[in-house]
Amino acid sequence: MQITRLFDALYFQKEKFPRADALASKINGNWEKVSTDQLIDTVNQLSSGMLAHGLQPGDKVGIVSYNRPEWVYVDFALQQLGVVTVPMYPNSSEGDYKFITENAELKHIFVGDAEIHDRIKRATQEYDPNLSISTFDEVQGAEHWSVKLDHSPDLDLLESYKSKVKSEDLATIIYTSGTTGEPKGVMLSHHNIISNTEAVADAFAIEVPTYKVLSFLPLCHIFARTALYTYFRIGVSIYYAESIDSIGENLKEVKPDFFATVPRLLEKVYDKIVKKGYELKGVKKALFFWALKLGDQYIPNEDQGFIFNLKLKIANKLIFSKWREALGGNIKFIVSGAAALQPRLARIFWAGQIPVLEAYGQTETSPGVTFTRREKENVRIGCVGQLLKEVQVKIAEDGEILVKGPNIMMGYYKRPDLTDQTIDPDGWLHTGDIGELVDGFLKITDRKKEIFKTSGGKYIAPQALENKFKESLLIEQMMVVGESQKFPAALIVPSFDVLREWCKLHNIEYSTDQEMIKHAKILEKFDKEMSIHNASFSQYERIKKFILLADEWGIDSGELTPTLKLKRKNIKLKYQNFIDEIYV
Repeated sequence: MQITRLFDALYFQKEKFPRADALASKINGNWEKVSTDQLIDTVNQLSSGMLAHGLQPGDKVGIVSYNRPEWVYVDFALQQLGVVTVPMYPNSSEGDYKFITENAELKHIFVGDAEIHDRIKRATQEYDPNLSISTFDEVQGAEHWSVKLDHSPDLDLLESYKSKVKSEDLATIIYTSGTTGEPKGVMLSHHNIISNTEAVADAFAIEVPTYKVLSFLPLCHIFARTALYTYFRIGVSIYYAESIDSIGENLKEVKPDFFATVPRLLEKVYDKIVKKGYELKGVKKALFFWALKLGDQYIPNEDQGFIFNLKLKIANKLIFSKWREALGGNIKFIVSGAAALQPRLARIFWAGQIPVLEAYGQTETSPGVTFTRREKENVRIGCVGQLLKEVQVKIAEDGEILVKGPNIMMGYYKRPDLTDQTIDPDGWLHTGDIGELVDGFLKITDRKKEIFKTSGGKYIAPQALENKFKESLLIEQMMVVGESQKFPAALIVPSFDVLREWCKLHNIEYSTDQEMIKHAKILEKFDKEMSIHNASFSQYERIKKFILLADEWGIDSGELTPTLKLKRKNIKLKYQNFIDEIYV
């Protein structure tokens, strides 16, 4: 059969490779599995029940929950009726919930737990105090989602609704979190997303449909959402991690073949590994950092000679094999997207036989534009892969990446003005990213809006600087500042686990992290670290001053988007006094 609507992926899996564990989640300490047939039965019951409760094609329905099978049931059940899904982050602000609910004119909202339910109720009180809300958990005083199940669905009636859903119909509105301003509703059709799932399925090149994936990126984000449909398309079993904090444990239990992540989480995995390396003694410690240094020299698409290959083989047996065990022992590759990956991390993971396949795109492109293939000869460290099928890219005169193809959004919901600003009359979507094509591989250098000019008239691309400096084991997070100033500077959150080990080695005493980062020897160490990495840049680009901060940036505290990108405007406002201090 052919997949022309997103829900067709369910029936495609049933026909081609039905799974006993199409979905799985851990409940009360046990992994509970849902077969393809069970999934389809539940989806049909829910579709029928929602019809009985008055939902009609074209209605908008919200989903606000952490990843779990119920999220998937609701998504597919709504699609079959021609209802438009509007996913929202479970950790969004009440202000965002209020805006999205009113802007999309939601008829119903499915939520995960009591905490989300209460925030949604408060946020929607003004819009509609009686707005219908269903919960996945049992919540006192709230309607449980199972009430919507019709255990004797009229399949002929459902088929008549499904037959009316067309490939070009609006499937979902995804409100981008953005780094500034209020959310924008990206309208994506079934065809937009399917064009991407087909292209990614081709790029994955999975030999047999027996793979398992551990899923933990939020399903409300287009990266994880398109991945969901791709997994059904290629016959991959989906296991949902219990939480971000339990990923390490869940990897060992599930032993997945791959997983999708964002660079920030890979950085955290790497930092934990390095912390353990610092705790080693003697020969073991020396071997660990020898392997690390060797990995940093690795170039996947080049044969670096017999001696290097022999050394790497030894490093893999003694050191990197333990990394693979920590990831479950069965990892064939990792997919990384939503932000730029440090080239150093990519080199080391590839050296350790843990291929990291970088992907690039945006919500507006459904999301894929490029994808790194699994063959080493098709890897270019520092690039985000080759173009996906049917996707075109050209570089504008100012360096902006322009994209055209079947994956380009229908437009911004209720914002034709923004749509016209983003998609030109020739159909090219202006991404806002700066980059270049190098022998068919796309390289991202920065965000157009984030590039700034110093008072001396020199342009600074902060992402390039930040990614280079974050190669330091001592730097956890960093933001470059300096617009209209004489020189660029940086706000830095140190990697405190590594820094504490360094303090032990050098007999540095302190009582708090705040006291530690003011210590003269710590500041001297960071001065040296900055000098090492500054050497990679021109004189005008180099970081001249920095401030160390004691608090890690996070989503809840407002410095990061849900996909862990820097909210530069928020950070600048929060730390304006520190920035002023730099430039006094």
